[in-house]
Amino acid sequence: MVDSMVEVEVVYAAVDRQALITVEVPAGTTLRAALLKSGVGDEFPELDLTDCPIGIFGKVVSDPDNRVVQAGDRIEIYRPLLADPKEVRRLRAAKAAEAKARNQ
Repeated sequence: MVDSMVEVEVVYAAVDRQALITVEVPAGTTLRAALLKSGVGDEFPELDLTDCPIGIFGKVVSDPDNRVVQAGDRIEIYRPLLADPKEVRRLRAAKAAEAKARNQ
């Protein structure tokens, strides 16, 4: 009996470059195993693929070591935020209010 294969994409965007890798894995493969098989770790050696947060189509997967891939999944590797988006918006609003006050 031949195992059926599924095709998934693995994507990662570093600050200076991006990678989109298509990989074919046996049905029943976990997200983490597909990630390791993709070879993205060779292109981005700074990544800790055994512990990095990952998701599928923009939704974080809480247990990638047990979640099985499905054909067509887009596995995304997330990197930490450089700044808190709420704090950035707050600072931008304060700066705009200050500029408005100076112009009046």
